Amino acid sequence: MSVFGSIMGKIFGSSPAQASGAPTLVPNAPASSPPAGAPAAGATQASAPPRQPVDVAAVVDKAAAAKGEKLAWRTSIVDLMKALDLDSSLAARKELAKELKYTGDTNDSATMNVWLHKEVMAKLAANGGKLPADIRT
Repeated sequence: MSVFGSIMGKIFGSSPAQASGAPTLVPNAPASSPPAGAPAAGATQASAPPRQPVDVAAVVDKAAAAKGEKLAWRTSIVDLMKALDLDSSLAARKELAKELKYTGDTNDSATMNVWLHKEVMAKLAANGGKLPADIRT
């Protein structure tokens, strides 16, 4: 499973097949299913039924609290990964950067980490994650 797929799985609680990192929600897709045989208006990718919005902060806050240490997951990709009990090593973050098509210098880990956090939050929101105002992208 991809690193981002693992993040999705930990937050959305989905199976590995659903947490592949590929978006399952499509902008402009209808809120309800169309009649049988009718194409979904505005849908370009609808292989799975839309997920209900997931409160990302509630899920990650609970996971972070269980760790017993103060984790600044709202601003740190490392702490987000730690809270979700995922490998947060530089190698794992470089792999995540590759998956998310980071074009910067992966040896500049500070810049990469800021970009990764923002990108992960944006992708979580695009896939049905409800983000608090302080971390909306």
